[in-house]
Amino acid sequence: MHNRYSRQQLFSPIGENGQLLLKQKHVLMIGVGALGSASAEALVRAGVGKLTIIDRDYVEWSNLQRQLLYTEQDAQEKVPKVIAAKKRLQSINSEVEIKEYILDACSEQIIPLLADVDIMLDATDNFDIRFMMNDLAQKYQIPWVYGSCVGSYGATYTIVPGKTPCLHCLLAAMPNTGMTCDTVGIISPTVQIVAAYQVAEVLKYLVGDEKALRKSYLTFDVWQNQHYEINVEKISNDNCPSCGKNPTYPYLSYENQTKLNVLCGRDAIQIRPAKPIYYNLDQLAAQLSPYGDIQQNPYLLSCQAEDYRLVIFQDGRVVIHGVQDIQKAKTIYYRLFG
Repeated sequence: MHNRYSRQQLFSPIGENGQLLLKQKHVLMIGVGALGSASAEALVRAGVGKLTIIDRDYVEWSNLQRQLLYTEQDAQEKVPKVIAAKKRLQSINSEVEIKEYILDACSEQIIPLLADVDIMLDATDNFDIRFMMNDLAQKYQIPWVYGSCVGSYGATYTIVPGKTPCLHCLLAAMPNTGMTCDTVGIISPTVQIVAAYQVAEVLKYLVGDEKALRKSYLTFDVWQNQHYEINVEKISNDNCPSCGKNPTYPYLSYENQTKLNVLCGRDAIQIRPAKPIYYNLDQLAAQLSPYGDIQQNPYLLSCQAEDYRLVIFQDGRVVIHGVQDIQKAKTIYYRLFG
């Protein structure tokens, strides 16, 4: 029993054959924040052969409460998350090949990395990237596991192209709440539960036990002791542009991506969602009130934060004043709007 995987191999659905399969498999993960930290560590400890991690951000103090791979020194030095993550993961299991990319994930950059990927894991913080992952999964026939968490609420769903409804089908029936960790907070047990479900699904797929994959959309509220599984097998849509009979993969096209423009002479960046989002400005004011002073009229809402000012229009356009760097603007936007 000196084999590091001995206890895992005693679990009969994996066994020695499953362990050998894991060593041959490649998982691609977008995001190494809260979900990504927990999932990456679990997969590396389990002995997956290759792990590709992608993230655009660096470690901050507010990450340390729930992002398990990082230290105070990482936050002090503002180390890119994928760099700090790889260092920690390699110290846990040096046998695993880890490829790290400091990227603001877009389809053009991700496609070259998909050649030998067996499954993708969603550890992102926004639906732009999730919809892109969904279309890549459908186009290149790669399964992926969706996961999200905010407050004490979490959700996860496993998508296998050709066998399950895709994220586009799903969210046509279940719209996004718009809540984010930066607006309503997050507790670490929520993260750990979602990550546990995601990693379990990945392991099932990698060892060839597809019959054990969960067919439902799972949600829970760990604080309120609520747990639901929603049967979504019948929501597949033959006309779905992502997974239907004549797919067009809309979220891989420029037209359906969030646009960012530097506003010359105004020290500001405008962010325009791919499709209009009609905000309830009263609800948005309550959501953003912890960030600073709110001013509002029937057409727009302004929030003066410590280092910048947000102006949100009813059609979803956002102008961030006091910011010139597009990546910083994008980070602010996704943290507040998901």
